[in-house]
Amino acid sequence: MPALDGPRIEPRSGPARQLVVLVHGYGADGNDLIELGRVWQPLLPQAAFVAPHAPEPCAQQPVGRQWFALTFRDPHERWHGVNAAAPLLEGFLAGELARRGLAPSALALVGFSQGTMMALHVGLRLGAAPAAILGYSGMLVLPSENEMEAYATAIRARPPVLLVHGAEDDLIPADALFHAAQSLSAMGIPTEWHLSGAVGHGIDEEGLRHGGEFLARRLGARA
Repeated sequence: MPALDGPRIEPRSGPARQLVVLVHGYGADGNDLIELGRVWQPLLPQAAFVAPHAPEPCAQQPVGRQWFALTFRDPHERWHGVNAAAPLLEGFLAGELARRGLAPSALALVGFSQGTMMALHVGLRLGAAPAAILGYSGMLVLPSENEMEAYATAIRARPPVLLVHGAEDDLIPADALFHAAQSLSAMGIPTEWHLSGAVGHGIDEEGLRHGGEFLARRLGARA
């Protein structure tokens, strides 16, 4: 399988001092999220942004990509999916940091929907903690409700996490936000959340503002 790649935004001036990796959702590609970098660049002028395309063509969206297939026939397919796709994303993160000469503490992961599943799964297992994980409209993928203790033993990093969700999301209901926040907090991971009223499966201006301020705060603290 080829290495990941996708659109990039360079810092406003000078070499990058921070790296923000944007992990898109099911049926989209990196172009769907890269513009978030332009929205947040005034808050993060020294950050580089990159939005890798997921490795597989999407089965249900011919022009889109997927990190893993979703058939909803197998209750464990998300768990198998995040584990199968994780090595590719991990390799991409390591390569991008090395190419720019940055430490893992200069990294922030941002996900949307399936991308949030990937960002949480990979970001919490990195050998050195990233500065932050920001997840929109997603969920924490667990092997099963009864395996939280086993899941917790695999956690290697505990970066600050912000979860943002639309209250009217009918694709991934907002209950997923509360379940993830509770589970992450139980594992000792500092977790904040924001529920966007009257918002479906998407990101509104308030969610963008909360996300940008969170990234600036966390990356600034680790600079």
